[in-house]
Amino acid sequence: MTELETIGAAAKSAARVLMCADTETKNRALLAIADALVGAREEILAANREDVTAGENSGMTRAFLDRLSLSPERIDGMAEEMRQVAALPDPVGRVLSDTVRPNGLHLTKVAVPIGVIAVIYEARPNVTADSAALCLKSGNAVILRGGREAIHSNTAIVRAMRGALRGVGLPEDTVTLIEDTDRAVTQALMRLNGYVDLLIPRGGAGLIRAVVENATVPVIETGAGTCHIYVDRDADVPMAAEIVFNAKTSRPSVCNAAECLLVDRAIAAEALPVIAARLAEKQVELRADAEACAFLPNALPATDSDWGREYNDYIMAVHIVSGVDEAIDFIARYGTGHSECIVTDNPVTAERFLARVDAAAVYHNASTRFTDGGEFGLGAEIGISTQKLHARGPLGLEELTSMKYIVHGTGQVR
Repeated sequence: MTELETIGAAAKSAARVLMCADTETKNRALLAIADALVGAREEILAANREDVTAGENSGMTRAFLDRLSLSPERIDGMAEEMRQVAALPDPVGRVLSDTVRPNGLHLTKVAVPIGVIAVIYEARPNVTADSAALCLKSGNAVILRGGREAIHSNTAIVRAMRGALRGVGLPEDTVTLIEDTDRAVTQALMRLNGYVDLLIPRGGAGLIRAVVENATVPVIETGAGTCHIYVDRDADVPMAAEIVFNAKTSRPSVCNAAECLLVDRAIAAEALPVIAARLAEKQVELRADAEACAFLPNALPATDSDWGREYNDYIMAVHIVSGVDEAIDFIARYGTGHSECIVTDNPVTAERFLARVDAAAVYHNASTRFTDGGEFGLGAEIGISTQKLHARGPLGLEELTSMKYIVHGTGQVR
């Protein structure tokens, strides 16, 4: 048995214990983990400083450094998410349907844990805590494979969590971190059939594509976030500027950040300078089509590669369209099905956009940054699914369960 198979077998064993754990036990574990994270704050911060220093030395962009960096407030935030998940209803055991067949068979469909969930992700230590919280509450064991950029941070976080699990009597293999950062190990995890019941990739387009193309275990595809904001001719321009500013600059490295600005030709001369001035406060580089460049003297000419691109940085593409229908067509061509937004005061135009844009979340007069498990009331998220089977949008507790039929009879035979 390989080392990875040993990890898989231990997680499988832990999953069998978890599937029978009651709500009180799981909540007690989550609260213990929250306290452990706060108690290990200095250790976690010291480990994170190692990762950030290495990132700086390797030339990591400021947006990715922000994604990697922890602070006392961010650690407290991870602990608070544990508490929020503990306060949510237990998704396991929910009765999904209850029927009696003509022959007297009583069929009850109930929600059950999936089993062992593997998560492959990049340089975001908070994903470690989010994934563990949601998997634990939904009765699943989790195998975590974070990026090498965050290995010290993730190791310290998981060490604290495993200690808390032991303290409440649950298997520490409920949460396991693969510390070997070799790519071959990642490839092997994608093919760990018999141990991994579901694999969730969380990261950029390259990571997600590699998992989808190479995995032999079931995968939920969490797509890259090429999110658009369309500013309609009937938009409130100051509102549009604030929405674009927030969606692009509050955390440009995350998947719900806006990457492309679409502006109706009828309002471009008025709106673009106002929006550009707001973005300039964060030194956002604009890459605009030829028509938009006429209103944006500091913009760079866009190339074909700028459309449909996830920058994860302080860069934004700008394109002028003739109206809502062209905006919808542009998004259909270049969007990734993540989050799309229209800014308009025209309710008819808004409804046309909301009905025709095919994405996991579609917004009217609000930032795309709200596509988040916590903001949607899910406590946290393990990823944002852009596929249409099983789950779509932020993956919370309910999305991490499967189902089974419990059938009661009185001697029926077929």
